[in-house]
Amino acid sequence: MGRGEATRERILAITEAAVLAKGFGATSIEEVIAEAGLTKSGFFYHFRDKNELARALLQRYMEREDVLLDDVFDRGRELAGDPLYGFLAGLKLLAETMSDLPGDYPGCLVATYCYQERLFDRGVRELNRRIVLHWRARFSAILAEVVEQHPPREPVDAEALADMVSTVIEGGLVLGRATGDPRILPTQLMLLRRYVQLLFEPSSEALQ
Repeated sequence: MGRGEATRERILAITEAAVLAKGFGATSIEEVIAEAGLTKSGFFYHFRDKNELARALLQRYMEREDVLLDDVFDRGRELAGDPLYGFLAGLKLLAETMSDLPGDYPGCLVATYCYQERLFDRGVRELNRRIVLHWRARFSAILAEVVEQHPPREPVDAEALADMVSTVIEGGLVLGRATGDPRILPTQLMLLRRYVQLLFEPSSEALQ
């Protein structure tokens, strides 16, 4: 990583920590500049204004989440082969990953931005929306394959179930942050895993 890229990353890391701690509105460019040890011109070389900084934060967040989710669900599929059991394995791996996070419990930038959306321009709000739809598409694709190979016990819409997965992940992050309890998200993920298992695994009677 070059010097310019390292400076940009430091600005984003400082800003993300501040935004998750107290919100975007209460985070000033001046405090970010001071903590990063930059001049104003140095900051504005990387980000034209606060909305550009907000977009870069969101893009960074989405890329980081994609790496994590790709890793756990690809590994789950490799372990199990079958789409259902691969997804169940991925949920378990994700729960274990969230249990092992070091330091303070993370928050969710998407939720933070939603509650302060009036602070942002249309481009930032649209990017936030696209991130949520991107998560829906990710989990819908997995679950559509599960539905095709494992007829559910009850009628279920793969897209609605995909939204449920996102809701558990993002809601668990918010609750964990609010309570300071890092066990909430892993526990909710394992409950979701059990629900999916009960929804798609054949009953014992059907196996007889």
